[in-house]
Amino acid sequence: MPHPFATHVGVRRLVTAAIAAPSVHNTQPWRFRLADAAAMELHADLDRRLGVIDPRGRALHISCGAALFNLRLAIRVTGHRPLVEPFPDAADRPALLASVRAEDATMPSPRQSELYAAIPHRRTNRSPFSKRRLPQVVWEELTTAAREEGLVLSLPGPQTTAYLLSLIAAADAKLAADPDYLAELARWTPDRTGSDGIPWYAFGPRPSGRGLPLRDFGLAGSREGREVADFAARPQLGVLLTKGDEPRDWLQAGQALQRVLLTAARRGVSTSMLSQLLDMRRRGPDGRRPHGHIQAIIRFGYGPLVPGTPRRPFPEVLERA
Repeated sequence: MPHPFATHVGVRRLVTAAIAAPSVHNTQPWRFRLADAAAMELHADLDRRLGVIDPRGRALHISCGAALFNLRLAIRVTGHRPLVEPFPDAADRPALLASVRAEDATMPSPRQSELYAAIPHRRTNRSPFSKRRLPQVVWEELTTAAREEGLVLSLPGPQTTAYLLSLIAAADAKLAADPDYLAELARWTPDRTGSDGIPWYAFGPRPSGRGLPLRDFGLAGSREGREVADFAARPQLGVLLTKGDEPRDWLQAGQALQRVLLTAARRGVSTSMLSQLLDMRRRGPDGRRPHGHIQAIIRFGYGPLVPGTPRRPFPEVLERA
């Protein structure tokens, strides 16, 4: 196959896959630059950084890391191997998060092809999930996916889950009383649709207050006409952990997160994030926990089909040298 950066069609395919990644409040804080015929750069779009919610840039780096993983997969399925150099010019260009080249390789494995095929089907699902439990074989695939990217996906037991949910509920209550936080949330979670009629943000039903302390994004927009639903009191959770808590760790966490989410999508498993607890530590690190720093709390289960959310236009996110 031709080099993945050699044609407009090839480049468009790569970028389209990359920008299908999830991002904090669908901010899509990334830009790509075709530096030359052999390298593509991933930049943080600092105009889309959340100054109140994410002043350190942790969530921004994780979002861009998820896009980087999709880009790697899109290169791999062309019969090339992605060569990633993270932060190639950190001193002078800190917004340049990675430079990616491609070299000839064997054709992708069936699993790599299946993960790539899952990219357009991955969704953030904020609906209630059924009581069906994930099979052990699926949990093993999810933990392996994180490990392949150098991270740990911890699966808390009933007591730890209950403790986590109590912390999330307390964080949610504090955030709901923070006017600056709510104002920024309202800006990036608009209760409107795109030009194609698809909602810009992945809303779900309003939580009834029983069960899971899911954030009510209606606090940032209209509550009218939204369904009210009960959520499971004991959801199936996974906690993604890094050894460090710096930009390199966050970029790596984003790649691991996306591998986990695509592995789930490939198995028909629904996912969403519980981010209130992480939003509460936005002013600084919370100190290393015994097993690492929490970078994502993921809710897994089997939910209804939900639509995707619109993406920024291709010309808006790609720059050519």
